[in-house]
Amino acid sequence: MESFSLILAIVVVTALAFDFTNGFHDTANAMATTISTGAMKPKVAVAMSAVLNLVGAFLSVEVANTISKGLVDEAGIRPEVIFAALVGAILWNLLTWLVGLPSSSSHALMGGLIGATIASAGVGAVHGDVLVTKVLIPAIAAPLVAGIAALLATRLTYSLGSKADGNASKKGYRAGQIASAGLVSLAHGTNDAQKTMGIITLALVAGGAVAPDSDPPMWVILSAGIAIALGTYLGGWRIIRTMGKGLTDLQPQQGFAAQTSAATVILASSHLGFSLSTTHSVSGAVMGAGLGRKGGVVRWSTATRMFVAWGLTLPAAALVGALAEYVTGFGAWGTAVVAVFLVASSAAIWKVSRREIVDHTNVNDTDDAEPAGVITTAMAAVTPPPAGGSATASEDPVPAFPSQATAERTPTTTTTV
Repeated sequence: MESFSLILAIVVVTALAFDFTNGFHDTANAMATTISTGAMKPKVAVAMSAVLNLVGAFLSVEVANTISKGLVDEAGIRPEVIFAALVGAILWNLLTWLVGLPSSSSHALMGGLIGATIASAGVGAVHGDVLVTKVLIPAIAAPLVAGIAALLATRLTYSLGSKADGNASKKGYRAGQIASAGLVSLAHGTNDAQKTMGIITLALVAGGAVAPDSDPPMWVILSAGIAIALGTYLGGWRIIRTMGKGLTDLQPQQGFAAQTSAATVILASSHLGFSLSTTHSVSGAVMGAGLGRKGGVVRWSTATRMFVAWGLTLPAAALVGALAEYVTGFGAWGTAVVAVFLVASSAAIWKVSRREIVDHTNVNDTDDAEPAGVITTAMAAVTPPPAGGSATASEDPVPAFPSQATAERTPTTTTTV
């Protein structure tokens, strides 16, 4: 290592702070369905996820190399640019966590990096082909592929288990859910922890601490793995509630199908070096599993807000990153102003979150959840009953939302889409 300046140290610490937010922001990806179906207790689930995230961080560096070597030109990128990018990513993560929306931490990071790079070196410093092929196309394809796979897997599991004892079947699928949740956690570590490794490596190259085209040093891999594991253990309970109960009501069979489908997509993308959003994959799989069960529904109003957040993530983080880079361009005092702004904004968001605390004790409470929309109610109404005229014990679609049950029994003049 040739040099390690103060600004480079600040960038590394900020990157690890982002990795920490990534951990608690994306805990829902691995454990929301496991917690919502009761397969595991909340604190045990996040502890297991944290350990497997740490293990997954050591399995590959392909995604890290996509971030550090492929997305933007290393030449001309200053450590301040990386710092500005991280500011945009962290603030977007915290805002979406506050409102309980499962947006993509990966896209927040890449959006911040793109915006800060353009502000510093121009549009030409961003590799458009890499952005399209390894970021944008996977962002669209991942939820579709995972959703279709989960839908088909859900129908297959119910078909194969139609003659099995309902309670025994649920117990078996709960066990399978624990295994598949562990696989998702492992996949999350191989994909998301690497993004922080990539951004730190890019900063080290920009600061002259390591040679260009270097793989992430071991201390970077270890520190990134520990940071995301700690964040995961704290649990992003607000997003877990949305993913586990806000999108649809999952039975153990559906949870198993959703997690297995998502894990397969994430692991395949990590092997190929695609900087995939695990949030997109898991959300798509959860919705697919919701539609795959007879009588199952998806709350499209919640899904629509989530889609809007997905669409805003890249440009919003890019805008904040670009503004932060502009301010850091004034020198050391500009960097200090951005750092103070980041800390103050983060503290303000945390203070607002204390007005309504969501933790492991109430993550499955749904009394204040939104009712099913008109599309959801209509789909449930026209879904044919299972063979024999009545639902089996394993397919009993008991609505977890009191408002949904009311909506299905009582006509109403007001609907929510």
